[in-house]
Amino acid sequence: MVIVDRRANPQGKSLANRQRFLERVRGDVKRAVADTIARRRVADVDTEEEVRVRVDGIEEPGFATTPEGEHDYVLPGTGTLNRGDRIRKPQGGGGRGSGRRAGRGSGEDAFEFTLTREEFLNYFLDELELPRLARTSLTQERMSKPQRAGITLYGYPSALDVRRTMRNSLARRIALGRPDKSVLERLEARVASAREAGDEDGLALAERDLAQARRRIARIPYVDPIDVRYARHERRPQPATEAVMFCLMDVSGSMTEHMKDLAKRFFMLLHLFLGRRYDRVHVVFIRHTERAAEVDEETFFRSRETGGTLVSSALEVMLEVQRARYPRDRFNLYVAQASDGDNDSADRGRVAHLMEDHILPIVRYFAYVETGGDRGAFPHHAGRRTTELWDTYESLASDYDQLAMRRLNDSAAVWGVLADLFAKSSGPVPA
Repeated sequence: MVIVDRRANPQGKSLANRQRFLERVRGDVKRAVADTIARRRVADVDTEEEVRVRVDGIEEPGFATTPEGEHDYVLPGTGTLNRGDRIRKPQGGGGRGSGRRAGRGSGEDAFEFTLTREEFLNYFLDELELPRLARTSLTQERMSKPQRAGITLYGYPSALDVRRTMRNSLARRIALGRPDKSVLERLEARVASAREAGDEDGLALAERDLAQARRRIARIPYVDPIDVRYARHERRPQPATEAVMFCLMDVSGSMTEHMKDLAKRFFMLLHLFLGRRYDRVHVVFIRHTERAAEVDEETFFRSRETGGTLVSSALEVMLEVQRARYPRDRFNLYVAQASDGDNDSADRGRVAHLMEDHILPIVRYFAYVETGGDRGAFPHHAGRRTTELWDTYESLASDYDQLAMRRLNDSAAVWGVLADLFAKSSGPVPA
């Protein structure tokens, strides 16, 4: 049984009680957060959020005295009940406050409380992860491994270095002249020989030498504490996992301000997710028109550059950066691309070649987000249901399950798209 201390505490002192309460209503809070994501704006990421939980979810145990034995109670009646009659349950109007029918009685509405910004983000990001993340050389968990680091005079018996200890023991015994087993055997043989020959003088001399050898052995131990050595170990950090996320954003002239805003909102949330969910993750920002370039975070989100469209330029720059700094055998490779789908038809073959032969075989996950108009329309593709880039990627999706494609038409859907693309998977992690 948990006893909650409800006495007035200074500010911040009831944090433990709040954490216990959130753990009890975790299911209701997660459902409330999921409902909020669908209507929450990215600009509201720094705000608190009110959530509602069922009243029965906040019930707590209480103490009460129960009288022993049998007791008679006098209750007001209607004149139609006799002793032993059962009182029928009222029909409708149970007074719970949540029914649809009118009735009498009192009840309680759902309990409301406010999640802080940190609590809201923790619940939201707890359900996200980088798909197919494998242990290679971002550590969500810092790992360390004991390694040999020389010899020490002190340690545990299990760390005893037997070879070094016996070497020290042998050197000390030789230096101090401690007789070994062969010397004792030779002296014992002299004593026996003198005794058989009846040589009393030789027997006395042999027994004296044997007694001196035994006293010397007793004074010089076989293994002395000064001989003992232990293996010394140090825990050295071992990288558990390393990952890199390539963020590719189309900033060409065909991208309207609304489409660019959607792309930026998506990448802002992605960056927030990576920064909070993992300790170390490399993020590479690439912008492209008909030319592509790796840029810093400020330029990626703030630059006003525009121009034509060649998607292959961004893919080529991504491969150049990967080959130069992020070898496949050390890093989990991820790509997130946002575009309106517009591309030069002559570039389609180049894009398909780069994706099929160079990118999809080496990446763990490729998330493509296609931004549309306010109502999902693509004004530069009038009369078409899909775009050039969508058709290209869709032809590859059936052969590569690491390629995920989503459409994003409204800022209210950004949270949901991110949660859908990076939802936790219960399946095994591929090697």
